Amino acid sequence: MRLFAAVVPPMPVAGELAEVVAGLRELPGADRLRWTRRHGWHFTLAFYGEVAEEPLPDLHRRLARAAHRHSAHELSLAGGGRFGHRTLWAGATGDVRAMARLAATAVAAGRRAGIPMKDEHPGFTPHLTLARGNARGRRSGRGGRGGDGDDGGHRGDDRDAGGGRDVDLRPYAEALAGFAGSPWTVSELALIRSHPPAPGMPGAQPHYETVALWPLGRAETGPRPDRETAPGGPAAGPGAVPEPAPGAPEEQG
Repeated sequence: MRLFAAVVPPMPVAGELAEVVAGLRELPGADRLRWTRRHGWHFTLAFYGEVAEEPLPDLHRRLARAAHRHSAHELSLAGGGRFGHRTLWAGATGDVRAMARLAATAVAAGRRAGIPMKDEHPGFTPHLTLARGNARGRRSGRGGRGGDGDDGGHRGDDRDAGGGRDVDLRPYAEALAGFAGSPWTVSELALIRSHPPAPGMPGAQPHYETVALWPLGRAETGPRPDRETAPGGPAAGPGAVPEPAPGAPEEQG
């Protein structure tokens, strides 16, 4: 199964961004972009790719420990950017460093569970993918284990293999520059499965299923019950444990 670890913004926060995105979809060329669905919005922390059944129990245990070692922290959706002509995204502000440490630990958890991981940190850029360019665009970058959870990678060649011109994402990124959403408390680490879209269906997108959720900073060792891909459940209460030292984000054991 195709898995990734992520932080999912709650519904009210996603709703604020959705209002801005509705305006972006009125811009010239918007109909040539593949827009992601609001209920699948997330910040990828670690992309594991195709994972066999064998390492799953170990991965679950390590992610549970990772969640316990990190405190809940505050973020806000803010601004945006682009990766060439290929990806338009919304950014985050707040305790982004805490999010980066959580991401590094999630990557380490996968590596120690025997999953080949690409070292993409400390160059971690929190981004929530809003739209993508032409699906046929060729990618020169090698990003099979990073990025957005469903396609991997951050950057690549901006050429359209079909010979057409790509949509210029700069006006979209500029329109996002002034966006500042309400703060929320990141209180859970999610393990999400990406189900590929049905073949032969133009415009079809992956379906995301939340496999497990672990509260940050809690002493619990097991995941919360499985649930369908959700845009964020109720926030866990405070009760956070102290943040590990910035120099030691790696998952241990």
